[in-house]
Amino acid sequence: MSDAQPGLRSGATPLAVRMRPKSLDEVAGQRHLLTPGSPLVSLASDKTGERGSVSVILWGPPGTGKTTLAQAIAHSSGRRFVELSAVSAGVRDVRQVMEEARTSRDLYGLSTVLFLDEIHRFSKAQQDALLPGVENGVIILVAATTENPSFSVISPLLSRSLLLTLETLSDDDLAIVVDRAVVDPRGLADKFVLDGEARAAIIRLASGDARRALTALEAASVSAATTSAATTSAATTSAATTSAATASAATASAATASAATTTDEGTDTRPVITTEIVSLAVDRALLRYDRNGDEHYDVISAFIKSVRGSDVDASLHYLARMIEAGEDPRFICRRIIVLASEDIGMADPQSLVIAIAAADAVQYIGMPEGRIPLAQAVVHLATAPKSNAAYLALDAAIADVRAGKTGRVPKHLRDGHYPGAKRLGHGKGYKYPHDDALGVLAQQYPPNELKTVRYYEPTEHGHEREVSSRLAKLRRIIRGG
Repeated sequence: MSDAQPGLRSGATPLAVRMRPKSLDEVAGQRHLLTPGSPLVSLASDKTGERGSVSVILWGPPGTGKTTLAQAIAHSSGRRFVELSAVSAGVRDVRQVMEEARTSRDLYGLSTVLFLDEIHRFSKAQQDALLPGVENGVIILVAATTENPSFSVISPLLSRSLLLTLETLSDDDLAIVVDRAVVDPRGLADKFVLDGEARAAIIRLASGDARRALTALEAASVSAATTSAATTSAATTSAATTSAATASAATASAATASAATTTDEGTDTRPVITTEIVSLAVDRALLRYDRNGDEHYDVISAFIKSVRGSDVDASLHYLARMIEAGEDPRFICRRIIVLASEDIGMADPQSLVIAIAAADAVQYIGMPEGRIPLAQAVVHLATAPKSNAAYLALDAAIADVRAGKTGRVPKHLRDGHYPGAKRLGHGKGYKYPHDDALGVLAQQYPPNELKTVRYYEPTEHGHEREVSSRLAKLRRIIRGG
């Protein structure tokens, strides 16, 4: 235990923080962003801080290295580095950084890099406060976000920055991170043995997230050290009892004892991190699930088919497997939203609303609590009446368009607001449905070639039964048939 602990506990700092790269050379993955001459490399290699550098927005999933890249730039660059988190910082903090950056530039000729984590949490007004400094070059902004910047970052800031997309780390990238942490003095300092299966389990459970991998490794090392200490203590107690019983023979067996000591010193007594220890440490079963492998596609396929087949219990089972295996909740949400329209559609229009609400809830509250709205949405979708009529209708319409069955838009439906439109007869004869007592009237809407076409054929399931009845009346009025 005493041998293992120094490498395990470098103060109270988490392993993931201790193992953050000190330079871009130590960064695992993201090779597409680290080619010679790239913005990040240029920013990090500028030792004087005199070269002009563009602001960047780093967009990617959690644990892919956004903060790591910023920290590596801080250690490599000659620039002044300031870090803010959008979770706790406000406009006042931003303005203070701007003032200090201006002073640093004017008095010392030193430029400032502002790293802003989770910029998507900043309101429009807060993001506006960054604009003057970015535009005038007072600061070089390195912002990180897990959200699509097109929706979460204001356009003026986007147009003044380079958007760099980070990719989910591969298993090979995670292996580099884990192996380095095992032997590095900042990490476990080679005081543990990580067996091959445990290493593979940690990588699999991390699902492309380096922070998750290092957290699992650290938790497993604590468990391994504790287990080793307990085993050593038991062995020591047993040895002490045996020693007391044979004390009179100690001198006679000195040579033998000396040989035994040599043998013991040659034995690797470091705690071993096994698959069982990893499983206990992270408090979950080590599932056979690889986000890039067959099992990933098999489980999501089974999940979708179970919801489509209205088996709520099977649906929850596969949802649980994805969650416990560390599947990206955004991926699950996207599949649920598509499923709500593709397999339920007009039989229960509320399903799409619930699916989108669940996705929003997961976005707001994160995991693990996000599993709760996910469960609600899955139960609703699995038990809802099913229909794919709406999506089949669109596919049929698309097939006609691709086959050239388009025709001209009827003249009375064409835009009649621009000069000269009336002369062409555009808009002439159009009947305004709201002028009719029923709110619907006889009028041709499709091109002549498609006057009798019917794409949407509703089922008799759920709400679509009502839609079917109403649609029959609408078609009789509109088409006069």
